[in-house]
Amino acid sequence: MTSRMKKILFCCLLVMVVSIGVLHYITPGHLMLFHDTFRRLSYFPIAIGAIIYGVRGGLLMAVLSCLSFVPHLLTFWYQGPETYYSELSEIIFYLAAGLVVGMISSRETLLREKYKELSEQLAASYQRLHDQAARLVQAEKELGQASKLSLLGHVSASLAHEIKNPLASIKGAAEILAEEVTPAHPKHEFVEIMRSEISRLNNSVEEVLSYCRGQRVEDADEMVPLDQVLTQVTQVGAPKIKGKGARVVLPDFRPDDAMVWVPSAALTQVLMNLILNALDEIPEKEGVIRIRLEPGEKNWSIAVEDNGPGLAPEKYDTVFKSFVTFKEGGTGLGLSISEKIVTRLGGEITAGSSREYGGACFTVKLPYMERGEVG
Repeated sequence: MTSRMKKILFCCLLVMVVSIGVLHYITPGHLMLFHDTFRRLSYFPIAIGAIIYGVRGGLLMAVLSCLSFVPHLLTFWYQGPETYYSELSEIIFYLAAGLVVGMISSRETLLREKYKELSEQLAASYQRLHDQAARLVQAEKELGQASKLSLLGHVSASLAHEIKNPLASIKGAAEILAEEVTPAHPKHEFVEIMRSEISRLNNSVEEVLSYCRGQRVEDADEMVPLDQVLTQVTQVGAPKIKGKGARVVLPDFRPDDAMVWVPSAALTQVLMNLILNALDEIPEKEGVIRIRLEPGEKNWSIAVEDNGPGLAPEKYDTVFKSFVTFKEGGTGLGLSISEKIVTRLGGEITAGSSREYGGACFTVKLPYMERGEVG
């Protein structure tokens, strides 16, 4: 109950006590039925005052009821001691009622406050338990992830020996065959397919090995202008871009934009991962990949967007998790590795939708770096 409501109720009780006293005063003494009724009505404001305001409220209402009862008591002064003392005893009952009901009410108020405090403590304990349970679940997930990484770490050496070495021999043989089998040869396309699949397999192995090593950004990574990295990325990816019949739209560099310095190897790998992912999703012969540069005051961002089917909003966060892939034959490590690289460089990478093309849009946001600085 609010303070304002308590004040209004106190005024109502006060009016009730005064009204009963006035009724006692104006009612003739021989109408005992009415006076008995008024005496009993006096217990209501006493009880209500004691329940709402405690012992002090009950005693206050009892004292006020006694004072309002005095005019009625004086009418029995000349009717003999027995009758007078019988009426006088009502005052004692008023005070006793206010005291007893007030004590009970105060005790219940204290118990209610104690129960409220205990309830708040239980709620806080429940929240702590909930938080601890959430941390345990997260720790269990991280432990499972660590187990996977540990297993990959153990098999990485055997992968390097059992796959990469024979793969290098196969790639060399394929290169020799490509030199002898000219484009006019009817079997030339099969040689190109073999070379393409060898490169894809080699990239997959490199992704797994890089993830096992933690993909550290070496201090020796060369700092170069951003436009140089973009040129290198498009040149390296040119065969696959051409084979897909795709079109890559690069940003128009202004003099200030060209002087954005970036770690060459780290950002090249990130952009290559994003472009290769886009190439896997865009349609044949009609695919478009656009790279947008957005300079800011303290940070700059580069976005890679395409006209593929795009990503559902619920996949924006999960796409960066390790071993999570939404395409057939994917390792689920490319975007995870890219996120680790960008995070170590002090930036962030996010997934979204392209407003212009309707496909996916991956945005890398990084702080400005000096020429000699490495992330």
